[in-house]
Amino acid sequence: MKQKETLSNIRLNGDKIEFSDSMIDEMGDSHIMTTVETPMRADAFLKSDEEKIAIIQEHFKAIMETMGLDLTDDSLKGTPKRVAKMYIQEIFNGLNPANKPMVALFDNKYQYNEMLVEKNISFYSNCEHHFVPIIGKAHVAYISSGKVIGLSKLNRLVEYYAKRPQVQERLTMQIAKELQSALETEDVAILIDAKHLCVASRGVEDDTSSTITAFYGGKFKQEATKNEFLKYLDFNTTF
Repeated sequence: MKQKETLSNIRLNGDKIEFSDSMIDEMGDSHIMTTVETPMRADAFLKSDEEKIAIIQEHFKAIMETMGLDLTDDSLKGTPKRVAKMYIQEIFNGLNPANKPMVALFDNKYQYNEMLVEKNISFYSNCEHHFVPIIGKAHVAYISSGKVIGLSKLNRLVEYYAKRPQVQERLTMQIAKELQSALETEDVAILIDAKHLCVASRGVEDDTSSTITAFYGGKFKQEATKNEFLKYLDFNTTF
């Protein structure tokens, strides 16, 4: 081990392993996730939102002061509380199951048995490795098993899972699994195309690339169905 290099314990697929600081940095830059579920502490919801805001406010104030910022300036003095409220009430409110949208299903009285595609669902998330934005669009499709879902609920489910520290692969899987459960069908497809500011604004500073992740369940694993979905999105059907 290099001098002053520390080790941290992380569970990967249930097994406890140790990573050095340099390995942890490499994991962050490589955008590696350790679990499909968002890693949460057992006591995550013992504090109220108001208590969390107060604690974060003090910590963020200390961060700003450590960087040398003058919090007596009128423009800066309210920033710690604004950031704390933004974290809890807005950009990370998808961490709280109480904010999960209610999903009501309806009988498929139209007898519509083809795929339904909701494309270009805009979302804003944050990279869990550097806490900077992920900005993208999600494309969602399903084939009814006898029930249908209100279109706006597709958008709200994407938004719910996006509003937490994320890795794009996990976000894709979480949306897909939730829709499969809610719709009572395996026939679900998700494609996400997003720009990561941890790539664009730091690190390699590549502002031109985007990341695509996909999930295909049930009938969407068949090439013809998958290609029909991709054709609706104007994506090249060779990938």
